[in-house]
This record gives sequence, C-alpha cells and structure tokens, in this order.
Amino acid sequence: MRAVDLIQKKRDGGELSREEIAYLIQGYSKGEIPDYQISAWAMAVYFQGMNARETGDLTLEMAMSGDQVDLSPIAGIKVDKHSTGGVGDKTTVVLAPLVASAGVPVAKMSGRGLGHTGGTLDKLESISGFSVEMDREQFFAQVGEIGAAVIGQSGNITPADKKLYALRDVTATVNSIPLIASSVMSKKIAAGADAIVLDVKTGSGAFMKTLEDSIALAQAMVDIGTHLGRHTVAVISDMDQPLGYNIGNALEIKEGIEILQNRGPQDLREVCLFLGSQMLVLGGKAKDEAEARDILEHHLADGSALEKLKQIVAAQGGDAGQIEAPDMLPTAKTLIEVKAEASGFIESIKAETVGIAAMLLGAGRETKESQIDYAVGIRLAKKVGDTVTEGDVLAVLHVNEASADKVREAEDKVREAYRISSQPVPPQPLVFALVTKDGVTRY
Repeated sequence: MRAVDLIQKKRDGGELSREEIAYLIQGYSKGEIPDYQISAWAMAVYFQGMNARETGDLTLEMAMSGDQVDLSPIAGIKVDKHSTGGVGDKTTVVLAPLVASAGVPVAKMSGRGLGHTGGTLDKLESISGFSVEMDREQFFAQVGEIGAAVIGQSGNITPADKKLYALRDVTATVNSIPLIASSVMSKKIAAGADAIVLDVKTGSGAFMKTLEDSIALAQAMVDIGTHLGRHTVAVISDMDQPLGYNIGNALEIKEGIEILQNRGPQDLREVCLFLGSQMLVLGGKAKDEAEARDILEHHLADGSALEKLKQIVAAQGGDAGQIEAPDMLPTAKTLIEVKAEASGFIESIKAETVGIAAMLLGAGRETKESQIDYAVGIRLAKKVGDTVTEGDVLAVLHVNEASADKVREAEDKVREAYRISSQPVPPQPLVFALVTKDGVTRY
C-alpha cells in the first residue's frame, strides 16, 4: 500500500477502505507518512468528501490513536454533551449539575477557549480553588459519588486528530464537513460516553454560518455516532447573537448560577432545557422530551440542581460559598457603558464581534499562551428585538488591566456588532432543528 495511490484514489472520487484509512492515519501518527502527502489527501477529501462509512472509520482510527477512557466502572448510561462553540455559551455550567441532579451521570471532559469562543474549563476556574485536574480513579469516584465531574482532557486523547488539525489549519482544509465531524467525534468516542448530545451552533457567531451547513455537519456527526454504536442526537441552536447576556468567565458563571436558581435569561434557560431533555431521554430517565423537561424544571424549582453545582465545586477544590454568594466571584474594577447612537429596534448582534471585544479586554485568548482575566468581559443590556433610544446603554464593558487602545477597540467592536432597524424585529428561533439517526425535525 502506498500513500500516493490513496491520494490519487480519493482525488478521483474513489472510496477508501477501512484498511486504507488505517494505513494513512497510523502512518501519519508514526511519522512514516510526511505532512505533504497527508496535506494532499486532506485537500482531496475537501473536494471529494467522504461517505458515512469512511468518515466513521476515520473517526475510529483517530480515537484509537491515543488513550481511550473506559467509563464502564461508572453505573448508568453516561451521556456526553458537546457544543461546537459560541459566544456566551455557558450551557455545560448549567447542564452538568442539572442533568446529574436528575440521575444521569455526567463524566465531562471539556476544553479551553481560544479566540472569540470561551472554554468551560476557564469559566469554572474563575471559581476560587476549582481544579480541573484529577486522575481517572478520582474522576470515576466523583462521578459515582455525586453524579458529575468536569475535567480537562487527557494529554494523549486523539493525538492523530491534534496532528491532523494543526496541518489542516495551515493548508486551508479546516472547512470540510467529514474532517470537522471526525475531529469532533473522535474526541467524544475516545472519552467513553455511551450516548452523545451535540449542540451544533448556527449563525454569525458559529463555525457554521448557515442553517443548511449546520444541519449537514450535524447529520455527519450523528451518522458517525450511529456507525460506531453510540446513541447520538444533534440540536441546531442559534448563535446569531450571544447566548444569555454575559460574556466573560466569572460573568458567565454568575449567569449559570442564576439559571440554577430558577431565574436568569430566558434564552439560556430554554436552550439548557432542550439539551438537557435530550440527555435525559438518551440516559433512560424519561420516555420523551416532555417528561424530561418536567423533571428538569422540578430540579430547578426545588433547588436540587443548584445544590448539585455546590457539590461539584466543593469536590473539585472550589469555594462553594461563591455559588451561594456570586458577588464573591472575581469582579472587574471599572465599568464602561457603550451607548446607542440611534433609535429603533435591535435587528441583530454579531456574536463573533462581541466575542472578539471580550477577548480584547482579556476574557479570551488571542494565542494559546495568553493569560485570561477571569473578572473581565461584557454584559449586554439589549438583545435582538428590544427597542432602543439614542443614548440608551447597549452593553457594559467590565474592564481591569486592558490598555486604553484595547478598551477603545472593544467599545468600537460592540457598537459595530449591534445593528439597529427602524422596523420592529420578530423573535428568532432558539432551536432550529433536531437531527437523529431517523432524520431531521425542523422547528
């Protein structure tokens, strides 16, 4: 078998066998196949695509390239939730305790933020003392005892994917649905979940900007999960504006706490209930979405979901007192109001632009080496559909040590993100579709 023959086969639209895909991925992982040949193969995939079986085989090869987590010592159906990333997306902070309080174990491996999207680990580390590092025995013990744990990924989870992603990033082959889908799902398969709920964001702040592209990606990932024996569903949710009102690490923890206190922004609550309902159905705790939603709303109302977050925080070394008194979380020194320059109705808010503004203030990373300031960020005062009068506050910047130039740039970005219309703006959907192995249900 030769790499050049497989590159040519895919270039000409051929279907690669399981053995041929294994040869490419294993050879590349071991350094036996050079970057330039895998780059050529990735470009061939970019133009010719892969079918569901090929994409599933690619996913499995990347999952098997490093450590694989065996969650079987934990009782029950382990359901994982993965978001494709967005601005203000703090759903894991809510869902881990909420779903665990309903009896579905949540053994969650999360990532850090880079660029305009935030990372769950960074948000949780804004809680004093919270540790995302623990060995497997501790991880299993915590999930077994209190029902949930959120930790960083092992250093050797899917090394082939890490190597291939870095290459795709510099060869203009990132935007390929089979390669994106296999990258996401290889990490989920290696992490050992029995069932997977995918939150595929769509809109200006998402990786996939159009609904049709988002559905295509969701279908590819659901096909992979099904092919590899994991119950998988995908929810297509809105990222045409930030989720909730707060962007920034401690600010987002505060907003997540509000939801667990049975209040907070309606859009964040609704997305969490929709995703959580899917997790309960897959976890065997509810027969359908309606029953699942009732269960989740009960755990919000009786305080058990909030209590579960306190237990998770305390178990991972964090100050649970900050959950009871969120004002004790890191707080910025300076608040700067960004005001509207026209009257009308908020037509749209470019989520990615708001995310970049928060990054400029220190809430996100421009590079992997950037240091995050947990206290800083942005609180929106107006969302899509709201009325606004010239001079009204659109958003408030929470600022610490950012330079005056960066603060001015962040202000400009926030103003740029808001589009004001003279006409009333109808409400937009929060959830567009549900994708399962049986097809697509649009809402």
